[in-house]
Amino acid sequence: MSQSIGASATTALAVANPWAVVPSLGNLDAYITAVNRLPMLTPEEELEFARKLKEHNDLEAAGKLVLSHLRLVVSVSRKYLGYGLPHGDLIQEGNIGLMKAVKRFDPDQGVRLVSYALHWIKAEIHEYILKNWRMVKVATTKAQRKLFFNLRSMKQGFKDDEGAQTHRDTLTDAQIDVMARELNVKREEVVEMETRMSGGDVMLDPGPTDDGDEGFGPIAYLADAAHEPTAVLEGQQRDTMATDGIAAALEQLDARSRRIVEERWLKVNDDGSGGMTLHELAAEYGVSAERIRQIESAAMKKMKKALAAYA
Repeated sequence: MSQSIGASATTALAVANPWAVVPSLGNLDAYITAVNRLPMLTPEEELEFARKLKEHNDLEAAGKLVLSHLRLVVSVSRKYLGYGLPHGDLIQEGNIGLMKAVKRFDPDQGVRLVSYALHWIKAEIHEYILKNWRMVKVATTKAQRKLFFNLRSMKQGFKDDEGAQTHRDTLTDAQIDVMARELNVKREEVVEMETRMSGGDVMLDPGPTDDGDEGFGPIAYLADAAHEPTAVLEGQQRDTMATDGIAAALEQLDARSRRIVEERWLKVNDDGSGGMTLHELAAEYGVSAERIRQIESAAMKKMKKALAAYA
């Protein structure tokens, strides 16, 4: 009962002042909890607010559109936590993308805002990762940063046998031993950091190639597609259609049509083989194989109409 009252109060507050339910300051968990409690918009409400924003520049309507999709930003940002960047910063960049999407959203295009906003949210997060990629790759911990700066200063001080400062791209084994001893770290740590320092920057998004085609780089597989919000929703929709949808569609058929469809498309024997053939069913019902095919075709069309409600 108390949870229901709390949800109603949150909804009422969001309607009266769409920004009041999101804490401006505080820890990240409090923010995520707050945005997950925000009410989601129906397609009709989304269309209404989008038209108000487009036609009358209604900022309150824009706020409601943004607030109802903040949970989407949180969901998308979780896929990028493996790159050593703060979750709060990723959410912040994603929110910027969401606001850009709301500003540019056209309600007359016939698509939901969630589909349109995904591109903008991911684009802003990708840009943030690209800008910070080199810093993250070279030194991610305090110990690595300390080794990084000491290693650079020591490397610049090495001199070759003739007394001139060395310009070698890599360290010799003797120089690595000296560094490890003076910095009081393992030899392997010096080698690893030297490898990071000598490595070139990786272009995550190479852009178009000389022949006009889009280049392929690591940006293409930054995110885990298996947890893409739209892919998850599509998977849930397919599962629903394969269970409830098929069952409801079969209920629309007469007994003979249903058995023909089940034998031809849904039955799998223990040995992996399917059900009866057209000729086997024709012999059982005393009609031609062509007649069985016609009954099957009519039944499939009827099921298709019934499944449209689950699409």
